[in-house]
Amino acid sequence: MKKSDDAVKIARYISEFFDVYAPNFLTTSGHTLKSYRNALGLYINFLETESVTPGSFSRHCFEREKIEKWTVWLKESRNCSPETCNVRLGSLRVFLEFLGSKDMEYLYLYQEAQKIKRQKCTKKKVSGFTRDAVAAMLAVPDVSTKTGKRDLVFLTLLYATAGRLDEIRSIKIRHLHLDGKKPYVNLIGKRDKIRTAYLLPKVVAYIKVYLSAFHDGTPDPDAYLFYSRVGGKYTKLTEPALAKRIKICAKAAHEKCTDVPLDAHAHQFRHAKASHWLEDGINVVQVSFLLGHEQLETTMRYLDITTEDKIKALATLEDETQKTVPKKWKNKNSTLTDFCGLKK
Repeated sequence: MKKSDDAVKIARYISEFFDVYAPNFLTTSGHTLKSYRNALGLYINFLETESVTPGSFSRHCFEREKIEKWTVWLKESRNCSPETCNVRLGSLRVFLEFLGSKDMEYLYLYQEAQKIKRQKCTKKKVSGFTRDAVAAMLAVPDVSTKTGKRDLVFLTLLYATAGRLDEIRSIKIRHLHLDGKKPYVNLIGKRDKIRTAYLLPKVVAYIKVYLSAFHDGTPDPDAYLFYSRVGGKYTKLTEPALAKRIKICAKAAHEKCTDVPLDAHAHQFRHAKASHWLEDGINVVQVSFLLGHEQLETTMRYLDITTEDKIKALATLEDETQKTVPKKWKNKNSTLTDFCGLKK
């Protein structure tokens, strides 16, 4: 059956989204890229259950009524939780936003998708590490070994910077500034946003010992701080490899401190640091900045902070700065799966 112009254009844009746009302009995280691909792959699978073929594939397949039917299909046929359904919907919206940016004729699809309500979810509180748990984790690595030196620096940076796992993995030598009066590291976050994390002297000392062991001589500015032994200094360690090291350390630390969960993961260091900043009296607005959140509401949800706490924090921050800083405002005949290039 002859394919419509719509079908050919959309299939081409799907390829461009995954091959060019997403990895270069949205994220470098393999997990996030996989999430985008899984969401669109599931959407195409759903369309196939609706008897959509390459010959009948068109923009109408992405209209609001069809997407809402897809979310029901995810829940009832795929047994997806409300949280997973919302993640899939969010990923599809990202693609539709890209589609609308490529051709104005498709812009209405993104606008319609934005009006679809997210499913209600049971609130899940992320649990970070206690201070004792952090100390126990950092006490595990054997610094007399190369692997121990690496593990200590990796875990220390996770906590000290409150960095996301991919931000720590993506650190290159040129991002480190260790010899100034205020040593710091530049972290490359979501959508390539750069934020600065200042480092305490002890952390700097750990890093320098690590550099002498893993980056002998003059370190190459373009080499990754944590690199793959197989791929070399220009290939960063994989997320599964680092996640495995965290669990190995957690198992050992749990024997000394039961506060350490056996299923420990990288994001608990970030959550713990944010919580400890609050405990130390750092304003939630400042914590939001340190975490690299664009919106204060994101930090509030992240740390389970109430609206009343937010108002108090904003008032405190204004009291501290109103004398010297003016107010500023911010704004913000193949299957369809084969045809779209989404076959696994």
